[in-house]
Amino acid sequence: MRLFVALDIDDAIRERIARFMDGVREFAADARWVRPESLHITLKFIGERSAEQTEAIKDSLVKVLAKPTEVNFRGTGFFPTPKSARVFWVGIEADEHLARLADSVNQQLSSLRLPKDDHPFSPHLTLARGKSAAPGPRPGDQGNRKFQRLQEKLALLPAPDFGTMTAREFFLYESKLSPSGSRYTKLQNYPLS
Repeated sequence: MRLFVALDIDDAIRERIARFMDGVREFAADARWVRPESLHITLKFIGERSAEQTEAIKDSLVKVLAKPTEVNFRGTGFFPTPKSARVFWVGIEADEHLARLADSVNQQLSSLRLPKDDHPFSPHLTLARGKSAAPGPRPGDQGNRKFQRLQEKLALLPAPDFGTMTAREFFLYESKLSPSGSRYTKLQNYPLS
């Protein structure tokens, strides 16, 4: 199974983001857009694991101690840089509890010999991907034309604010890849208290 740990987002925020995506999708029609029902905040990507490993992961995540966290969805941007854009995202502003939650998940799973993330936690919601979602600019990268019109359009608009929610639980998800895009299934939830 292909696994990751994430926060779900409130339906009202999901609907606002879906309407926003519908309004700007035509400006990057060649990009691969995420289905609104698939939007989530990734805390840790785990990757392929056996059924036995999955059970150990489920048991380990029960030990994560973290508080509910307030999360605001505001603004948009591009990874790795606007000039070399491969990913279009919505920004996330959160209290310190979100970073602590991600760190706690990372620490807990490292006890199962899963590699720790070696980059700082950077919460965001991916809305669309260009040609390659590989991290960092590449030598000779001339930028991604798929997002050029979208960037021009967004420059004329105020930064969107999609709302604030309080996350009270996180989830272990399974990701199934298909030609029409990834499908995510919640395997287990973990309350934050």
